[in-house]
This record gives sequence, C-alpha cells and structure tokens, in this order.
Amino acid sequence: MQSNGAGQNQEQDQSQDPAALACLSAAQNGESSSATGSHSNGLVSGASNGAAAGASTGSGPGAPSAVSGSELGSLKKKKRLSQAEEDVIRLIGQHLHGLGLNQTVDLLMQESGCRLEHPSATKFRNHIMEGEWDKAENDLSELKALMHSPNAIVRMKFLLLQQKYLEYLEDGKVLEALQVLRGELTPLKYNTDRIHVLSGYLMCSHADDLRAKAEWEGKGISSRSRLLDKLQTYLPPSVMLPPRRLHTLLRQAVELQRDRCLYHNTKLDNSLDSVSLLLDHVCSRKQFPCYTQQILTEHCNEVWFCKFSNDGTRLATGSKDTTVIVWQVDPDTHQLKLWRTLEGHAYGVSYLAWSPDDTYLIACGPDDCSELWLWNVQTGELRTKMSQSHEDSLTSVAWNPDGKRFVTGGQRGQFYQCDLDGNLLDSWEGVRVQCLWCLGDGRSVLASDTHQRIRGYNFEDLTDRNIVQEDHPIMSFTVSKNGRLALLNVATQGVHLWDLQDRVLVRKYQGVTQGFYTIHSCFGGHNEDFIASGSEDHKVYIWHKRSELPIAELTGHTRTVNCVSWNPCVPSLMASASDDGTVRIWGPAPFLDTQEVDSFNENCSSMDS
Repeated sequence: MQSNGAGQNQEQDQSQDPAALACLSAAQNGESSSATGSHSNGLVSGASNGAAAGASTGSGPGAPSAVSGSELGSLKKKKRLSQAEEDVIRLIGQHLHGLGLNQTVDLLMQESGCRLEHPSATKFRNHIMEGEWDKAENDLSELKALMHSPNAIVRMKFLLLQQKYLEYLEDGKVLEALQVLRGELTPLKYNTDRIHVLSGYLMCSHADDLRAKAEWEGKGISSRSRLLDKLQTYLPPSVMLPPRRLHTLLRQAVELQRDRCLYHNTKLDNSLDSVSLLLDHVCSRKQFPCYTQQILTEHCNEVWFCKFSNDGTRLATGSKDTTVIVWQVDPDTHQLKLWRTLEGHAYGVSYLAWSPDDTYLIACGPDDCSELWLWNVQTGELRTKMSQSHEDSLTSVAWNPDGKRFVTGGQRGQFYQCDLDGNLLDSWEGVRVQCLWCLGDGRSVLASDTHQRIRGYNFEDLTDRNIVQEDHPIMSFTVSKNGRLALLNVATQGVHLWDLQDRVLVRKYQGVTQGFYTIHSCFGGHNEDFIASGSEDHKVYIWHKRSELPIAELTGHTRTVNCVSWNPCVPSLMASASDDGTVRIWGPAPFLDTQEVDSFNENCSSMDS
C-alpha cells in the first residue's frame, strides 16, 4: 500500500525513535521529561533492577506517533521480568555483542530494562582490550567486592601482569618488562615456577622468537580476548557472563540429544556449524548397520568365529571346514572380497586373534585341539605351530600389547605365556581356561574359568585376584578398549556387562537366547556405544550400552549365530558368523531404492512446475 502523505511519514519517523517517543508520551500527560540513559561499548544499558526502562517503543511502517493514556497505563503496569527471562535476555545480548551487533544490544537492553553486565566489569573489559593495564589493575579493586572468592584477585592480577609483561617484551621495551617482572609479578608470590619461565623470555632475540617460545599469539585483540576469557572465569555470572555462554549451552544441549539418541553412530565435531538448532537431533535406523550388505558363502561348513583386524581393513573368519579366510575391506564401498585362505587346521578353527599391529593372526581349535597356529598374514606363511602336549586343549588366546608375547589356554588346565616362536615363557598351573584377555598394562591377564568367574593373573609377580563372579558358566567375554568394561556371554543367562574397576554387574541385556553354546559378543560403533551378540534363535541382537532392551534384531541367518564383530574403524560395518555356513556383512540401508528415486523425481518435477 502507498503512503497517505508526508505528515504521516514524519509521525512514523518520530515513532521509530525511542527517545522521541518517550518525550512525546510524557508531554501528552502534562509532564516534562528528558531522555536519559547512558551505555558503554554497547554492554550496559537500562535499569539495573530488571524493571522496564521507560515506555515501550513503536517501530516499523504505520507506527503511531503518540501513546494514548490507556496504553501508557498498560506500559506502567508492565510485568516485571523473572530471573530466567533476564538470564535469557543477557545471553542473547552477549551473543549479539560477540557478532558485533552493538546497537541491537543497546536497544535490547534499553527496552527490556536489563543490563548485560556490571558497570565495573564493563570498564574492566574496555581497559583490557585497549591495553590500559594500570586502569585495569585499579578495576580489580572494584571487582573484589563483587566476587565470591576475593582470593582470586591474586590469580587475576597475575594473568593481567603476565600479558603486560609479554606485550612490553614484544615492543622491545625490555626495561619496562623487567620492572613488571621484578616489581609487580614477583612480589605477588604466586606461581613462582611460571615466573622463572617468564624470565627466560628476556633472552628472546625478536618478537617471532618470543611468540614461538611463549606459545602466545602476540599483542593484539586475539590474545587480549583470550586473557579476558580466562579472567571471566573468576567473576560471578551476575557481574560478567562466562565467555560465549549461549554457545556453550547450545552445544551441551546438542551433545545431550546425541547421547540420548539410540542410533547415533557417527563422530561429529564440537562446533554447532554441522547441526541445525531448529530441530531435535534424531538418527534414522536406516543409518545403522541393520541391513545385509553381503553374504559370504566361501566356507563349506559351520563358521565359528569372525574378527576384524585392528585397523579395520581385513576380516578373518574361522570355520569347521578347517580353513581361515582373510577378507579385504574396500575402503570406499566397504565391500569384502576374498584375499587369502589359510589351510591345514585339522580340528577346525573356533577362535582367532589379530596381533596389535595386524601382522600376525593366531588360530585356535575346539576342545579336543592341542595345537595353535600363528600365521604371518602379510605373507601367508605359517610362522609357528605350537603344541606343548597332545593332552593339551588350546582353545583361547590373547596378545600382549607389546605384540611379542601371547597367552593361551584351555579347559584341561593349560595356561601358558609364549613368544612368537611358540617358546614357553611362563605357565600357570591348575587354571581351566574358557576365555582370555590381556589388559593394556602389559602385565595383567584376565581369564574366565570353570568356576564361573573371571580372575586377574600377573605373570611377573605370580599374583592373582578374583574380579567377576557369576552364578552360571561364562562361555566367553571381551573387554572394552579402555579396559574398564567386560562383556560376558553367560550360559542360560545371556549378555552381562561388568565394571572391572568397581567389580560390579552394570547391566543384563534382554532378548538373546543363550544356552551352553559358545557365543561371542562385542562392543562396537562410535565410541563403543553399542553392544552386539549372536544368539541361538538365529538372530543378531544390538543394544545401546545404556539400554537393556535391544534396539535392533537382525534376521537372515538360518542357524545359531556364533560370533559378531564390529569394524573398529568403520562404525557402520559389522560381521556375523553362523552355523549355517555363511558370514553376513551388515551396514546401513541403501541411500535410495527404486521407489524412493521415483518419489524423489516426482517431487522435483512438481517443484519445477
């Protein structure tokens, strides 16, 4: 619509000026007024008690040029802002100020009647950013009375003087810097070690050398802003808000939503640039490894075990057919292809373990197997075929973190530590081993035994201790990367999660069918947030670590699923081995199927038309 005349335009211009509107409103009520109020650097505006600061302003085209008596009365009765509302306004103001929208901040504070920070804090900020160090030190005296911990003043003064000292050095004012060091920093008697380091910077030959040795950005806005961020941590939020507080709160909200998302399985940076704040974070099940990508059928009998290499580039599978097959993972498509077949395991292969550097692969057999094979995966050569006695049963193995030793054992009472050539280094008598794991300290070995427990053994000082005690046989277990959690498959009970440090049962996961078959479960996904296990009901079960109920039940196998392995480097890739003779590779759903493509094209056509 077009304007009705110049007079109306003039009234609109007046209505858009808050000070003019306030004067005009007061004049209509027979009062004299003057528009007052000051601010500094866009940080302090309006009244300090949270009440509305003067009359509300009209703005925009068509705004009235005066406020009626009833409207003015309504403004006088304006609701006082709650503490939460004031906090939100201050957070918004701080964020806008960080973007350089200072006039907008002034208007926001003026209209709301809030103030962004205490006037003393504003002075302090300005003096720091302008490098007026003496004035900034004087400001500390005013701030001391506003602080919960006045002792923090010494730490704040130290940081202040340190910046002053470094800037003097960068400017080549060595005498002034020396005076700050001896006459101001040293008398504080605080952090003497740091003062010794600072004194060494006097020997720097030029500014670049100083910045490099001090790991300092140099004199200017950037280093002073960082200084201010450190100083703000000592001040109550009522005086000065913590740095980028709104950004911090939003990032925490996003992280909380990710933690609560059952299917979140990707690593994202901590910035907010990669997410939308307008929607809650939700991951689709289609992004999760719930869909069969490949079925590997090269084994000709039951597949008892599968394990991805530590670098995620290969998968090893062991079968009753006496072979180990090593598969190569395509880095782009994540498709697997047969890379190498290792033959000659007369008893079949029931357990596999990659060396820490993935150079070697150890294969163990079932209960009646007294042999252990150590293969060089790179060359395909058998380095060691170990057998201490035909009476032995070597069914489990674990690598020492140094990659030069391993432990092996079985249910007939064997428990050995050996080198790469199969030479016996140590042995532990009388332990009927079901499963083994070496901890990251290089000394402790965990072993589950026939007494329904897991004990820790130290081969150096020959000590042992009880860690986990179950009421039923422990068929297998695995340990998280940080060594804190153990995942147990317990006969007739299913999957249990134990805290090894506190020695407590954390959670029992529901759904899986576990009898007396040996089933191997695993941690997996980004940050090992998920747990997967095979089951005697032919399914693969997946749980979020914090949830007892499964978030996915994967079907496709036709017999017991013996083992599950999650790729340690590709969170969306998982493998399962089954008595049906196949290995299934699980991944996310295809991005678009045919029906989705047709729907997508139809939508594009309708948008174009």
